[in-house]
Amino acid sequence: MSVDAIILAGGRSSRLGGVAKASLLRDGRTLLQLAIDAARAAGGRVVVVGPEVETTDPVRFVRERPVFGGPAAAIAAGLDALRDGVAAEGPARVAVLACDMPDAAPALAAVLDAATATTTDTAGTDTDGWVAVDDSGREQSLLAVYHREALEGRVAALRMSQPSGDLAGVSVRQLLAGLVLRQVPIPDGGSADVDTWADATELGVVTAVESPASTASTMPTATLRSVSHDR
Repeated sequence: MSVDAIILAGGRSSRLGGVAKASLLRDGRTLLQLAIDAARAAGGRVVVVGPEVETTDPVRFVRERPVFGGPAAAIAAGLDALRDGVAAEGPARVAVLACDMPDAAPALAAVLDAATATTTDTAGTDTDGWVAVDDSGREQSLLAVYHREALEGRVAALRMSQPSGDLAGVSVRQLLAGLVLRQVPIPDGGSADVDTWADATELGVVTAVESPASTASTMPTATLRSVSHDR
């Protein structure tokens, strides 16, 4: 079962002084590249909602409307991009992943496994999504797999209810309201994110300036602007 993925990489990074989280490095790879590599395991197309940068393999970049409109607006933009020019029989599920979790790959794999197992589980036919839950019991809505139809239905309803017609300022909690979500336990540390420089230090994340590797060895090499090349 292939699953498309939306990676959120367009926040203001205010607690990092405006340094883009996507550009931070972990073991010579950017946090964005780590997120893309994790998402590729889902087997579908990858859309990154954020500023266009170089990556080691082709992905599509889009921006939320308005820019910095928040994660719900970013998810809506990602769904729009996945729907653009694609037949209705595309993947029925979509993964959502924030780019600031450097150890998310095993966690996302666990969520994907749970979503796949539910395919033949009649008790899960009313499930709208599978959301990672960490060892403290906290749900991670930006490390999850959702039924595309359910998520698109919520986006459409919220757009109609907003005077602006967009999802600027709408919280992810509002976006997911009413959806039936299954919690999926994930490996310890899988959802640890980089919100502050203290987080970065704890997770071994550095800026390009701090990285001991050369620019040539750490900078990715390819960029895609056209959806026609997406897998």
